[in-house]
Amino acid sequence: MAADDKIDNKSDKLKGKVKEAAGTAQGDEELRHEGKADQTKGDIKQAGEKIKDAFKK
Repeated sequence: MAADDKIDNKSDKLKGKVKEAAGTAQGDEELRHEGKADQTKGDIKQAGEKIKDAFKK
């Protein structure tokens, strides 16, 4: 399950980067900010997974 969660977190971060780039290219500030928020969400989830992994060892 943890591997699936890590993949989902990476996916959130990648989607965020795509949204941010699209927002920048289109001049759409809302889309750019939404992309940054998705990236942050992915980073926070990934940090949580790393903490869980640290306690497993």
